[in-house]
Parts: sequence; C-alpha cells; structure tokens
Amino acid sequence: MGHHSYEEAKKAVFRGFWLLFAVTLIEVGVSLAGKGHIPGLEWLEDYQAAIYSIGFIIIVLSLYKAYFIVYEFMHMGLEVPGLRMSVLLPMLLLVWAIIAFFNEGTAWGNRRQQIKDKDKIELVKTQTDQAPETRSSEE
Repeated sequence: MGHHSYEEAKKAVFRGFWLLFAVTLIEVGVSLAGKGHIPGLEWLEDYQAAIYSIGFIIIVLSLYKAYFIVYEFMHMGLEVPGLRMSVLLPMLLLVWAIIAFFNEGTAWGNRRQQIKDKDKIELVKTQTDQAPETRSSEE
C-alpha cells in the first residue's frame, strides 16, 4: 500500500473493512445458529455432526481473518518468502501446541475421574471393613 495513492489506499482499507465485517457477521450467524438462538434452526444443537461442522466453519473463518489481516494490513504479502515463512511456521507450532495442550488436559481430566472412582471404592471397602470392629467394641 506504500506505492498507492491516498485514494487507492483508502479504497483498499475500506474493502478490507467490509470483507472483515462480512466474515464476522457470518461467524456470528453460524455461532448463533449452532447454539439454537435462530428460530427454525434449534434442531442443529441436537446433532453432534452439526456442532463439529459449525466449530470447523468458525475456525476456518477466523483463520481467514487472521491471514487477511497479516497479509494486507501488516504488509506481509509484500515481503520476501523467507520472511513470510519465518513468521508463519512459528504460528503453526503454536497451533500444534494448543492442540497438544487440549489433548493432555483431556487425558488428565479422564485420569482424575478414574482416581475419584477408585477412591470411592476404597472408601466403601474401608468402611465395610471397619464396621464389624466398631460393633464389637460397643458391645
């Protein structure tokens, strides 16, 4: 945008604004539809495939907005490919890390439930083992 006239730059900014505005409206509409807030589409929240599809659509639209902002407004599209890759590859590692943390958190959550269940079984077993001893001491 540095080589454009003021009017061309202004048009490009407004074009970008309206594009981001439209994508955001689509994201909000899809999200509201998925949560059952749009009349006639309440049935969507009952189907797991629809929920996953809506989540995927929102993720793709959000990634597109991020790409557009970096490419146009941060002028990454004008840079050499090596610099672009040095910015994009660490971002992909960040996405991988987020996925790994969610996976690890789910594993910890499942393990925690197993531990709670085991503690309940041991507590019941301990209470039944101690019950006859307390009766004999009371008599």
